[in-house]
Amino acid sequence: MEQSRLLPFMGLLLFSLIPGQPGEICEVREESYFLLSPLLNTITNSKPAVGTQAADALLSLRLVGIQNQTLLQPLSQQVRKEVGSKGSSLSSGQLALVTLALGACHTPDEIVIYDRRLLSQLENKFQAEIENMDAHDGRPLTTYYQLSLGALALCLFRGRYSTTQVADLFAPGNKNYYFHGHFVVDTGAMAVLALTCVKRDLIKGQTKVDSEDLRSIDNHIRSLVKKILSEKKKNGLIGNTFSTGIAMQALFISSEYYKESEWNCQQTLDTILKEIAQAAFTSPAAAAQILPALVGRTYLEVNKGSSCTSGLGNFSISSPKPTAPPEPPSHISVQYSVKIHEIYSTTVTVPRGSIFLDVMEEAQKKNRTLFGFTVEQSSWGPFITSVQGLKASSHDRTYWELLSNGSSLSQGVGNYVVHEGEDLEVRWSKY
Repeated sequence: MEQSRLLPFMGLLLFSLIPGQPGEICEVREESYFLLSPLLNTITNSKPAVGTQAADALLSLRLVGIQNQTLLQPLSQQVRKEVGSKGSSLSSGQLALVTLALGACHTPDEIVIYDRRLLSQLENKFQAEIENMDAHDGRPLTTYYQLSLGALALCLFRGRYSTTQVADLFAPGNKNYYFHGHFVVDTGAMAVLALTCVKRDLIKGQTKVDSEDLRSIDNHIRSLVKKILSEKKKNGLIGNTFSTGIAMQALFISSEYYKESEWNCQQTLDTILKEIAQAAFTSPAAAAQILPALVGRTYLEVNKGSSCTSGLGNFSISSPKPTAPPEPPSHISVQYSVKIHEIYSTTVTVPRGSIFLDVMEEAQKKNRTLFGFTVEQSSWGPFITSVQGLKASSHDRTYWELLSNGSSLSQGVGNYVVHEGEDLEVRWSKY
């Protein structure tokens, strides 16, 4: 098509894709900020910070407008230390998270991104993910969530990436959006955030416009939003408790793709506040991820300084009150099994209030050959790396699945509290 004919067409396309007025964003009102105290205490009182946990916390606190430097400075120092000691060994998603945390709110930390050439490193790691997909049947080196987080960070901080690659990578039919045949809400939601950032840059002219890429990206967002909404539960949660925060962010920025009647934001908010009151967010990473959405913030606001001077501001974060020494706990009995090709079972007695990991440790004491396991720490808490010497492998897409009474658990081995008579299982699984 001749350029003189192409320009009017591009103008019409851009106009048709400019988002309309955003829908109403539900958020916790200022007089109810005290309801967020359990989240803030979980984020700030978790010591020492493990892995990129400090980056999770710093990003969340800055994004919601926390101004207390006594809280922020130690986290900033921890993130800087992480970059200095492990920068080159961080995965693409970890490096993206660190970049977002350091770049949030235009603080002096932002210079670290450029002094340490973090964007250049992230560009290389992002490309390595794509090359691994080309060579290994579409499998990234890490996960699609990390790939989306990398694309988001590159977009927000003007790193180099190909819009055509992004349009191809994040097509809604890609198998990496699915786990055991089910759509993974937080993976799809992070992709919506990344795609929306790229789309906005195309519309603003900050990235060279390709009409086909722009149309594809717009269609991808529309389809992914539809899939996210299809996972909405009757109580308003989207996917599960822990995926709802990122899903809310995605829906905040994509209201032109769905009708107001398709999502009751206030219901979702009310349900999450009930979950907070019931101590659902005991993991610092889970608390940090849900917090921004509850005050109407999204990761797309990371490099907008205005978002950092409002919100929770100098909201007082209370210290945990000292408690009286607990009475000796009563005990419960549970059934515990390991399933690989055969099933190996035992009955385990643990104190009431124990977590899944406690059960595994007790079983291991009884028979290390059948129930021996290894565990690693992550920002989301401990996760199982091997049982009976059989290691989980991202290359082979294998992992150790946690189940209770035959149903897969959404909480981790370090968070799930077990109950009397429960049938717990660790199963060798593929995704």
